[in-house]
Amino acid sequence: MANLRNVDSIIYARWIIPVIPHNKMFTDCALVIDNGNIIAIAPEKEVDERFSATHTHRLANHAVMPGLINAHGHTPMTLLRGYADDLPLQTWLEEHIWPAEGQFVDADFVQHGSKLAIAEMIRSGTTCFSDMYFFPEETASVAHNAGMRCQITFPVFEFPSNWGSGPDDYITKGLTLADHYRSHELINIGFGPHAPYTVSDETFKRIATLAPELQCAIHIHVHEIADEVARAVAEHGTRPLQRLHDLGVLTPQTQCVHMTQVNDEDIELLQSSGAHIIHCPESNLKLASGFCPVQTLMDADINVALGTDGCASNNNLDLFGEMHTAALLAKAVAGNAGALNAHQALQMATINGARALGIDDKVGSLEVGKAADITAIALDDIEQAPLYDLPSQLVYTHNGHRVSHVWVAGKLLMDNRNLLTLNTKDIAKTTYQWQQKLSSN
Repeated sequence: MANLRNVDSIIYARWIIPVIPHNKMFTDCALVIDNGNIIAIAPEKEVDERFSATHTHRLANHAVMPGLINAHGHTPMTLLRGYADDLPLQTWLEEHIWPAEGQFVDADFVQHGSKLAIAEMIRSGTTCFSDMYFFPEETASVAHNAGMRCQITFPVFEFPSNWGSGPDDYITKGLTLADHYRSHELINIGFGPHAPYTVSDETFKRIATLAPELQCAIHIHVHEIADEVARAVAEHGTRPLQRLHDLGVLTPQTQCVHMTQVNDEDIELLQSSGAHIIHCPESNLKLASGFCPVQTLMDADINVALGTDGCASNNNLDLFGEMHTAALLAKAVAGNAGALNAHQALQMATINGARALGIDDKVGSLEVGKAADITAIALDDIEQAPLYDLPSQLVYTHNGHRVSHVWVAGKLLMDNRNLLTLNTKDIAKTTYQWQQKLSSN
């Protein structure tokens, strides 16, 4: 027998959904991983004839797919889960969330909230997340220690906060953070101008100059509610998206979060600029923000990815639930039961997210040469039976709690529901302490 090549890991699985090629599924095959990358996807017999592994995982009743990509969130806001519910956006923000943040948010808040969030995301199959929040250096540090892939966008406002005194201070601190992580394998730093109504023309122009020079993304809330658009037209004489375009902010590196208010002119701007949409269906529904016309955008060849938003406006970070909601909502908005089918929903949570974050050459699909960011889902309980169509099963039956294993860059972060890089007992203890502190307010 020929000598076998020794590799780091082999994952044998009942089903493998690679996402690319589209609409493809492998049965009774194995993924071969070495040095953090996928080096082969082949039938089990062929793998056994070619490779031996330091670590072998036999997942006989599991589906294996690319790790999910949560393309928008405010990670530390897990500590504000349920803090102010059933309120419209502006009331929720101005009378509850911003006052609480002003009183309580500091480096410790962000560190502990990030640990809670990253634990929750791993346990529901997310391997990469995008964050916009104060003290981004703390979230980046927690992600690094947990072995999590992420895009950290530092917030920029015209007004002071607990983290900075104004736009110059935010940008200076953010650029220092970007320099620190410039060569990091898993962490990218980007600009996070909060929204058109909280950032001036001058600051936008500066970001529009710096971002391409530094090859950084621009991540921004835009067209979140109808009133935002109406006020912008009254103040600036133009819709927010047009203003961003005129200021040079709308580019292929721009990630437009929410976009519930979309007309034909907006679609033309998105098409011509190459900007991406981050759809947050559950947060939009909870805050009654409006409906992103996902199918219309996708029909226009605009990339639409998926995000949960923060736990204060969603209450969970489960992207399987988000896929389910996105698919159902898209059908209702389009008036078409065939809108956003299960395969497309899976793409939104994987390869579309990778494209939006500019890392689709590394992750978002299970392909030879890409990083081994992988999620395994156990499908052996009666809630998953019968199983006629695997993508349908994954999108429409709420499988976040069935995620059993998670790898990032070939490193196992969760083994049979047990987190390996985070201490859940410590997280639970500090979370309760924050709950008591905020409850006494």
